[in-house]
Amino acid sequence: MSSKFSINRVVLIHIICWGLMLAFPIFLYRQGDTMTDTMRHYMRSLGGTMGYMIIFYLNYCYIVPKLLFENKRKRFVIYNLVAIFLVIIAMTWWWYIMGNVFPSSTYRARPFSSPPMWARFVQLSFMLMLVVGLSVAIRMSQRWQKLQEAKNEAERTRTDAELKNLRNQLNPHFLLNTLNNIYALIAFDPEKAQTAVGELSKLLRHALYDNQKRFVPLFKEVEFIKNYIELMKIRVTDNVKIEQHITVDEDDSTPIAPLIFISLIENAFKHGVSQAGNGQIYINLANDGQCITCEIRNTNHPKRDNDKSGSGIGLEQVRKRLELMYNGRYSWEKGIDASTNEYYSKIVLENDNKVRNN
Repeated sequence: MSSKFSINRVVLIHIICWGLMLAFPIFLYRQGDTMTDTMRHYMRSLGGTMGYMIIFYLNYCYIVPKLLFENKRKRFVIYNLVAIFLVIIAMTWWWYIMGNVFPSSTYRARPFSSPPMWARFVQLSFMLMLVVGLSVAIRMSQRWQKLQEAKNEAERTRTDAELKNLRNQLNPHFLLNTLNNIYALIAFDPEKAQTAVGELSKLLRHALYDNQKRFVPLFKEVEFIKNYIELMKIRVTDNVKIEQHITVDEDDSTPIAPLIFISLIENAFKHGVSQAGNGQIYINLANDGQCITCEIRNTNHPKRDNDKSGSGIGLEQVRKRLELMYNGRYSWEKGIDASTNEYYSKIVLENDNKVRNN
């Protein structure tokens, strides 16, 4: 549809430009000219305009794309020299015919004598070469635009392929970590494990279906995060202090990349709980209309050797997805606060109301 619109727009521009050139001589009449004088002047000028059109479209449609763009420069020059010579002959012949159709007795000669034939030939050659240059410039501009569009399309395709690959990695990674948590529950609390399986089924719909979109409404992502936190609470003991502050409207449709924060929350539960079952996790998610902020802090308990809850690819996935989907429109602060022995991670995403799902 857009390609057809672009073609129609180009055709319309050509029609308007040549229409103005064809109509322009009508307004260049002299005071006191008769209708015959005006027609003679217009019909003679029409020969020049038609000659320009022939040279322009001969280059635009054939010589430039078939010869110049194919690096056949010698043939390009020869073809144009021959075409210009033939068009000058045709224009001269046209002026001769019009001189017979409109006899000189009906037309007052100009007070200055006409230039010699060789000067007229040089003048016409120069004007026609300018037309060739104009045709080349327009064709080069269109070619550059198409190459740029092809480059952008290739880049978009590459980005989509990388995102698809990351999503395909994320689903198994998320599912593996969650199943490991449920597996740990089975050993000491089968009832909680059954509840966790039920909670997991709620999460999988979002992880398997919404995750295939480039962006989802923020309220859906918030609902997923809340369900995940509730699932994680089943596993931890009462000695783990969990604070969550989510200040997002229930119908907030701000677009956001799905599961962009989940790896950070996974790590908070993975490394924020000690082997003895103690720890503290703080999760803050907010949207102020300009930015979406996700801040997570947790007590720092390095991964134990017997911990089978993943292979550490989550944070790298987050970084890659941020670069692909929010390049130049995000900030990410992370590290360990030595004074409190807390790991902190804060991501700020700039809202983009122009973003739409594909």
